[in-house]
Amino acid sequence: MQRLGTMIRQLARYRRQWETVMKASNAAATAFDATPVPSRLTEITGFGSNPGNLRMLTYVPDHTPASPALVVVLHGCTQTAAGYDHGSGWSALADRYGFLVLYAEQQDANNPKRCFNWFQAGDIERDGGEALSIRQMVEHAVRQHGVDRGRIFVTGLSAGGAMTSTMLAAYPDVFAGGAIIAGLPYRCATSVPEAFECMFQGQTRSADEWGDLVRGASSHRGPWPKVSVWHGSADATVKPMNAGEIIKQWTNVHGVPAAPGRSDTVDGYPRRAWTDAAGNEIIEEYVITGMAHGTPLAVGNDENSYGATGPFLLDVGISSSYRIAAFWGLTEPFEARAGLRPEARETRETPKVVEAAPRPFQAAPGALKQDAAARKPQQDGPSASSPLDIGAVITKALRAAGLMK
Repeated sequence: MQRLGTMIRQLARYRRQWETVMKASNAAATAFDATPVPSRLTEITGFGSNPGNLRMLTYVPDHTPASPALVVVLHGCTQTAAGYDHGSGWSALADRYGFLVLYAEQQDANNPKRCFNWFQAGDIERDGGEALSIRQMVEHAVRQHGVDRGRIFVTGLSAGGAMTSTMLAAYPDVFAGGAIIAGLPYRCATSVPEAFECMFQGQTRSADEWGDLVRGASSHRGPWPKVSVWHGSADATVKPMNAGEIIKQWTNVHGVPAAPGRSDTVDGYPRRAWTDAAGNEIIEEYVITGMAHGTPLAVGNDENSYGATGPFLLDVGISSSYRIAAFWGLTEPFEARAGLRPEARETRETPKVVEAAPRPFQAAPGALKQDAAARKPQQDGPSASSPLDIGAVITKALRAAGLMK
């Protein structure tokens, strides 16, 4: 009972931290939403069985090469696809460099704070849940627009960053690279209590343990995606140590030394890079000194400035979207790329896309199961059938925090 009491007190503390973040976000969003953001995105339906019940939105520039690249973008909690696109500037980059953008958008029915469910085992495994929904979106875009399978990338912020870790681990045969912004390592959590712990406290594992989680997510054995990691040093929502754990995970997967091969300063911020045997940069890390939780932006009229400030979209003088696109090799004008020999591009086999029937929500271990279509308000206090209904206490706290249906 003492251990249970400690766990409940810890959950209550994490809940208060989470509520503080969400209140600040909601207040900022209310002011931000006073001026509606015009969406440049088009919603696509019928892209697959969609077991994760997500929305698919795309942006296709007026001018693209015959086999364009594709960037999948995953927003953070409380955000929308249109809002994050306006803030991050990905569709503006697509206009300039001729690639396609695909947004997966979370729905309130799946998560009341619109967080991707990166902490639910059923949503982070290959061929199931939200991960499969995103994979089906990618396949639909590939077939609809003739996307180059060797140039498919994924990025996301916060919960979207954690889901980016999921997509890179579950589908390394699909993605050539990814960028994790204020995110977490793959399989840091498989329940809501673990999610709180990873966010606010952090979880330390050996590089081998982290790497084994990625290797165990699929039968793929290489080549592995390039990975860009971004985190603010003053992030109080997702502890900055998570960036180091992500680096440990992917340096181990790539089989490169733990120490970076290169260190420099970009737009005033420290950057480290890890290289493969041929000297190619395959992992990079930016620590944005003094930045809180959010996506780094450089807002202005400079040719490498993109986006607009908003909740969790922070003008700190460096455009993460532009730097990520450059790391992936997308910032070369597509007219120049048209002269590349076909054999100069990496090719990937066409992976099988599993269709799955929509599955009901699966609550965290110890939590009460609830059908999303028949929610009922929870009463205060323990249930009448028990002096201390442990499941009800924990479930109530997690549901109030917005991390559970």
